[in-house]
Amino acid sequence: MISILIIAVSLALDAFSVSVAGGIKTQKATTHDALKVAAFFGVFQGVMPLIGWMVGLGFSSVIADYSNWVAFILLSLIGLKMIQEAFKDVSEKESINILSTKTLIALSVATSIDALIVGFTLAYVDLPLLVSALVIGVVTFVLCVAGFLFGKRLGSFFEGKVEIIGGIALIGIGIKLLLT
Repeated sequence: MISILIIAVSLALDAFSVSVAGGIKTQKATTHDALKVAAFFGVFQGVMPLIGWMVGLGFSSVIADYSNWVAFILLSLIGLKMIQEAFKDVSEKESINILSTKTLIALSVATSIDALIVGFTLAYVDLPLLVSALVIGVVTFVLCVAGFLFGKRLGSFFEGKVEIIGGIALIGIGIKLLLT
């Protein structure tokens, strides 16, 4: 169980970081918003190992070769859009809505690709697949609720720099994924 928890926390850290950035960006964020963000991240993190296990090792090298690039591109595009919005006049802002389903799906996919890769290996180690996937999903959910609410507090502290900070954070996470 300790191995599963270590894997779960490791996989959840990217989603946690994005949740903090989302909490920073979302003005007037509510607990419901935090639960929504965490549900997306938790479900994707929990389901991806199952998908990875089903796909199997036949495709793992192909997906593994490009997974970090996909995550980097998705996170960077959203981050750049946030930074661009920070420099617009209030009247012309069309800010990214971190709470939109489309954005949450893109962020959830970007941060859960590593969980897909972990799914390939779960078939070959002595860890129960369904329990592992459930623990990964629950740990991600809990950390993302906490991260979003923490980010909300940071957002009120940083006020006008929120979009720049959130955008830089997302690009930084993408770069980290690309380099690892």
